[in-house]
Amino acid sequence: MATRGDDLEDDFIVDDIVALSEDEEEETSEGHDPMSTHGEEPESSAAQETSAKIEKKRKRREQERLKFKERKKRKLAEAHDPVLESSITEQPPQALADYLATFQSKTFSSTMSALELEDLRIPADSIADTSIWTGPRTLDSLVDFIIKVLPNLHLRLSQRSKTTGAPTLLFVAGAALRVVDVTRVLKDQKLRGEKGGEVAKLFAKHFKLAEHVTYLRRTKVGSAVGTPGRIGKLLCETDALAVNALSHIILDVSFRDAKNRNILDIPETRDEIFKTVIGAPKVLQAIKEGKIQVVLF
Repeated sequence: MATRGDDLEDDFIVDDIVALSEDEEEETSEGHDPMSTHGEEPESSAAQETSAKIEKKRKRREQERLKFKERKKRKLAEAHDPVLESSITEQPPQALADYLATFQSKTFSSTMSALELEDLRIPADSIADTSIWTGPRTLDSLVDFIIKVLPNLHLRLSQRSKTTGAPTLLFVAGAALRVVDVTRVLKDQKLRGEKGGEVAKLFAKHFKLAEHVTYLRRTKVGSAVGTPGRIGKLLCETDALAVNALSHIILDVSFRDAKNRNILDIPETRDEIFKTVIGAPKVLQAIKEGKIQVVLF
């Protein structure tokens, strides 16, 4: 059976010994007498020289193959290194503003001018400085992260909500399962205390938009966790999710999916965030006025 190119390993290298053997067979087939020594070096000397060249090439190819595999391992390790993944979130606000602007341009560059994009830019003053946090940015550390880095948010989460459907925190996650996990963490008594409001769980899977509208209109929520698509619809297509008490929006950028993408790497979720969540007119206005802080977790 013929071997297809796709069946070869990524780091397959043609064996020089095999290639050389084929060349030698061609020379023999052209009528050269391998036993003849006329005009040639003695057989033992020629064989030794050929063997030395083959060995030298073999060693060089082997070294290149090992270097290739080492580079591949290093890249894979870096791609899943939680320290590297969270490094951007540890930068000061101005660097984070530039980081977000880069992704905003991917969403709007085909339809907006540079001047229009600049008008949508999130000011550095409206991005929380979380550089004092040196620990991992995982759900296991989320409660402590909020308590230490965002004390004002912690205080507000522990207070009784005054209005239905008006959270003080929006936590934007990329997928329904992630929303469920974050919701569980935010229900921690260390954050909510005895008086804190409910934690709303907002995603399209299993829940119709009308169900969330009804829930928010009758429930005093302290925080809401959801996907960009569902949060965006509630903000832009209904009046059920109010922003009058909203003080923080946390973007779950440190978490990566099975394809090693964060929430801003995925075009669909990125566009929803910048068009209908942060880009919702009432939200963007409050961000620019300094009433809402954007947090990169």
